[in-house]
Amino acid sequence: MSPSSRQARPTIYDVADRAGVSKSLVSLVLQNSPRVSDAKRAAVRTAIRELGYLPSRAATALAGNRTKAIGVMIDDFRNPWFVDLLEGMQEVLDAPGFHVTVADANLNAHLEQSPVSGFLAAGVEGLVIGGDVDAVPSEGFPVPTVVAGNRATVPAGADLVANDDEAGARLAVQHLLALGHTEIGHVTGSGRAAELRRTAYEGAMLRAGLEPRVVGGERATDEQEGRRASRALFERWPNCTAVFAANDVMALGVLGTLGQRGMRVPQDVSVIGYDDSHVAGADHLSLTSVDDRSADVGRAAAELLLARIEKRRPASREAEDSAADGPIRTLIQPSLTVRGSTGARRRGV
Repeated sequence: MSPSSRQARPTIYDVADRAGVSKSLVSLVLQNSPRVSDAKRAAVRTAIRELGYLPSRAATALAGNRTKAIGVMIDDFRNPWFVDLLEGMQEVLDAPGFHVTVADANLNAHLEQSPVSGFLAAGVEGLVIGGDVDAVPSEGFPVPTVVAGNRATVPAGADLVANDDEAGARLAVQHLLALGHTEIGHVTGSGRAAELRRTAYEGAMLRAGLEPRVVGGERATDEQEGRRASRALFERWPNCTAVFAANDVMALGVLGTLGQRGMRVPQDVSVIGYDDSHVAGADHLSLTSVDDRSADVGRAAAELLLARIEKRRPASREAEDSAADGPIRTLIQPSLTVRGSTGARRRGV
């Protein structure tokens, strides 16, 4: 394609024309100025999205002393939960021209320096703390901060968006009970989310008059630990007909153990995971899983962060406990995605 035949890249004037506003107002929106009404701000963002306009970050930073940068700290690049989280954030942050930098807090732990130091040195305008990150000071940070998914450590002044882990675990147990299972084991890992899911599992089992059967909790929440813990589970309780894993990655380890033992899923043992990740939906796995709506967690976290950066009152949705002027606490309600890894308990078992 010749240069003359290529579609011209949209300009700030095109955005202004599409939104029915002036160029200067578009500039104010790009700078996240509080002097723009919500209606006009929405019109400009819609025009930016429809036109595919990409503002020059360098020019925007020079004009408004802005970096348009967001730092995201996670705890494990291997965890597919973060993929959906980041996709949800991107949907919100793309139109206003923010870019995201991601760092794994555990990747360079030997350096004894939190990635946040690098983020702040680079002039990020906001932070998202994802996962169970230990290197989070309780006194907070000098920029707007949202904690996504981790309820163990929330810095002072930070907003929180998380999946309701306890509600999700209850959904998993209720599903297995409805299928006739009573010998239900739980494979758990480390971290606050796993702890909440374990506690809810135990409560649901006790309310049903059943014995909780839990293995794990001291180590990582990964496939290897899922394999190790599930081996221990069946050594102690060989009559288990169902297993609830703390997340989809651990469920993979459970499936590996069952395969090695010559046990069929779901004919012999039903398996249910948590996170409803892309892995769970693979045809050869067809894993029943609790959908923690991680993309919604990402969207809500980005919306809160953007509101804080723009110094406007955030719109609290599904709020658990939100003081008038204080940090917002939001719990996203999970749902259950039923696939082929769970089935009715066999008669006589």
